[in-house]
Amino acid sequence: MSNLGAWLLTDNPQSQRQAACGRLYRSWLTFSDDKIALISLVVILSLILLSIAAPVLVTHNPAAQELGNRLALPSLAHWLGTDELGRDLYSRLLYGGRVTLGMVVAVVLLVAPIGLAVGTVAGYMGGLVDRALMRITDVFLAFPKLILALAFVAALKPGVTSAVIAVALTSWPTYARLARAETLVVRRADYISAVHLMGVSRARIIARHIAPMCLSTLLVRVTLDMSGIILTVAGLGFLGMGAQPPVPEWGTMIATTRGFVLDQWWVPTIPGIAILVASLAFNILGDGLRDTLNPRQV
Repeated sequence: MSNLGAWLLTDNPQSQRQAACGRLYRSWLTFSDDKIALISLVVILSLILLSIAAPVLVTHNPAAQELGNRLALPSLAHWLGTDELGRDLYSRLLYGGRVTLGMVVAVVLLVAPIGLAVGTVAGYMGGLVDRALMRITDVFLAFPKLILALAFVAALKPGVTSAVIAVALTSWPTYARLARAETLVVRRADYISAVHLMGVSRARIIARHIAPMCLSTLLVRVTLDMSGIILTVAGLGFLGMGAQPPVPEWGTMIATTRGFVLDQWWVPTIPGIAILVASLAFNILGDGLRDTLNPRQV
């Protein structure tokens, strides 16, 4: 292990692979010093693993109704109690994680590449291309995310797919702005000029030399925005525009049980706690990554 550590931490790497592995290892050492961020990473990974393993971990069919046992208190039979239709809350919470977190991952996989592509192209090309792309970005930024997402879902139809598309369409402008700002910093660098003089095409310069320089900042922003995306997805579900009952989704679970918040408070509170934990963990993780990947950090 000491030999591996010395190989990773050497000041004179012998290959690009060794240099890249060394940078990753140093970043991990810096990140692991932040115990709160490390705990948040464990929490996020646990939520993801629990959601993936939901079919194995559930104790009941999440759609099975027991009307004679509705709104039951947590017990050995139902670990987190039951909802208004007698469905097991623990099982629905795990399957709800699959839906909610799955929608969030789908949104990120859509918006991050789009925002990166738009921002780098606008920043590197400049001129009319830059102005046109940024004005389109400004139009999307002029509306509140949730309101614009509701408009897109209403234009389509309520459902998981529509909600993912709507949230993605409202989230990419932030990443485009960030990627453009990073591109404006590096596009005049000497190595970019050298690559350009070698006759490399603009598309290849953007894809191979500029976009990778924006990835660390974009990763931090994506992590920080995950909590907002979770809340937007849950908000759409709460308003009836996202996942539709009986699909177990955290926002939908709160919406269908909000009338019991005073008497059977645990029924809507449990999915609310799941949303809170996931959002808080992503925020703390984003802060930790920002400190780790900050090139100005001493």
